[in-house]
Amino acid sequence: MRRPLIALGAVAVTGASVFALGRCLPLKHTARRSLEVHRPPEAVWETLTDIDRYPRWRPGLIRVERLPDERGRIRWREYESHGDVAYELVDATPPLRLVTAIADPRLPFGGSWTYEITPWPGGCTLTIVERGEIRSPLFRVVARFVTGYTAQLERYLTALGARLAEEAPGA
Repeated sequence: MRRPLIALGAVAVTGASVFALGRCLPLKHTARRSLEVHRPPEAVWETLTDIDRYPRWRPGLIRVERLPDERGRIRWREYESHGDVAYELVDATPPLRLVTAIADPRLPFGGSWTYEITPWPGGCTLTIVERGEIRSPLFRVVARFVTGYTAQLERYLTALGARLAEEAPGA
């Protein structure tokens, strides 16, 4: 009887420690990643703003559902195997700057993504700046020590780079 109680106590202490650590971590974070593309800014812009085609090039994205516009903003819901999230288009300056954000404040996380497209001869650089907020202390620990703040950005840019390469003339 003593061993199960010790094990239960260890689990409780570990859980409390992880929760306490998560409470000490910052609620908000900023992450930035870039991708150089040998395509014009307009081609990158078209791919970024063609919401209905996201499932064709984003691994793990099952489908996208258009939602009614709200406050003059385009909105959509993305469905993945682990759940769904509603997003909205916050600001757009074609073809150089796009800002999207999570549109559901009830989630344990939130944030915005600013896509900055900088042209150069023969292509452009896309920089994505994530300004995230992780409300759950447990999720903060996972993001900080397990997955990292940039994993999603890197996965997104890898998929986008592959999509743009396959759309390139002569590819």
